[in-house]
Amino acid sequence: MALRRCHLNPKKTLFLLCDIQEKFRPAMPLFDNMVKNADKLTKAGKALDVPLIVTEHYPEKLGKTVEQLDISHAKLVSGKTYFSMFTPEVKAAIKELFNDKPEDVVLYGLESHICVEQTAIDFLQQNINVYIVADCCSSRLNQDRDLALDRLRQAGCVITTSESVIFDLVRDKNNPKFDAIRKLVSPPSVDMKLTRQPSDSDVGSSKL
Repeated sequence: MALRRCHLNPKKTLFLLCDIQEKFRPAMPLFDNMVKNADKLTKAGKALDVPLIVTEHYPEKLGKTVEQLDISHAKLVSGKTYFSMFTPEVKAAIKELFNDKPEDVVLYGLESHICVEQTAIDFLQQNINVYIVADCCSSRLNQDRDLALDRLRQAGCVITTSESVIFDLVRDKNNPKFDAIRKLVSPPSVDMKLTRQPSDSDVGSSKL
């Protein structure tokens, strides 16, 4: 069942950055574009005081998070062997941050059809709204990414984009953080060639 779409509240939202590591760069189409969009989103989260948790998949072999992403404000940077980010270490950090759980998680990274998808399902099972930032996600094949996004939409996730998330968190031009955010969003996000798979209720296809 789809969860209720609501406005994001910085005090009740958690950013989850999933496995954007240097060793994946050669295998991922549009990797550099994804990193640019993820950089914008991550910096906006920092400016808006949204807590961030970062995972790195098997970092002993696959390396650390790419240097372009400033994760210095992360509440946890955790290595993992699980595909899902919903590890015991992450669960403990979430409980400490929210004294229970967030209302919403904003999830982005790679690979869309493996670690991102399994993470999203685990959070949905906790009755937490999951926002998948499509222009900050990647897979080795674009078709895997696009089909994963379609499955996650059907599972109840909100499929969104970096700028949509940022402006929903800001909500008001008079927000005291708006000047900092305006500098981040002034350059447009980079195109990730996203296409939406048609469902039974769709006529033709549409952009996300």
